[in-house]
Amino acid sequence: MKIDIFASGSSGNAYRINDGKTHFLLDAGIPLKDIKIGCGFRVNQIEGCFITHSHLDHSKAAQALASFGVDVYTSQGTIETCRLTGHHIHRVKALEEIRVGTFHILPFDVQHDAPEPLGFLFTSTETGEKLLYFTDTYYIKYRFRGLTHIMAECNYDIEGVRRSTEAGYIPIELVPRLMKSHMSLEHLIDLLKANDLSSVKQIYLLHLSSNNSDEVRFREAIQRQTGAEVYVC
Repeated sequence: MKIDIFASGSSGNAYRINDGKTHFLLDAGIPLKDIKIGCGFRVNQIEGCFITHSHLDHSKAAQALASFGVDVYTSQGTIETCRLTGHHIHRVKALEEIRVGTFHILPFDVQHDAPEPLGFLFTSTETGEKLLYFTDTYYIKYRFRGLTHIMAECNYDIEGVRRSTEAGYIPIELVPRLMKSHMSLEHLIDLLKANDLSSVKQIYLLHLSSNNSDEVRFREAIQRQTGAEVYVC
């Protein structure tokens, strides 16, 4: 599984994966021109774009990609909120598996303050690898087996939020929303403990807060917990 990071964070999120046969985009929260640059101007190689939810830092280029001929897969809630139209827009539902190219894809519901947000489990029939992708959620109720790659939000930790509120970077009244809409380091560690990590090769930490996170400490904490290669995006 090859994973390319185009953008990660509150200013925009977009990632590309491929198993040697099929290329996907995961989220499209940056302008189409930047996606084209990331793809080496070979957007026609992309067989699908999977949008987790309607917030612009994940969906900004969804309609532009569909108009360009890329199939976009997302929930009905995201389609309606983003007003996505055209025959390249495909509705998917939580826990209803689909197949695109050499991948089986299982969408699953997550908790976030957007209409019908999703995470995705990608299983390659070409390599047998399994990629778990989720972002912008504080909790996942499902458990997964045989994962080889994980792309997970790790937005903040409690100590980082404490420092930011004391320094005045974030108003104290916004803290409850943060803790009910984004994944903390502490919650991610709990989630990893609850899942089968025996085959995990790589973990990518996504969507880190610029004020409430510490890249080095987050990487070291996840490495200690999992023994996997850990990358901060």
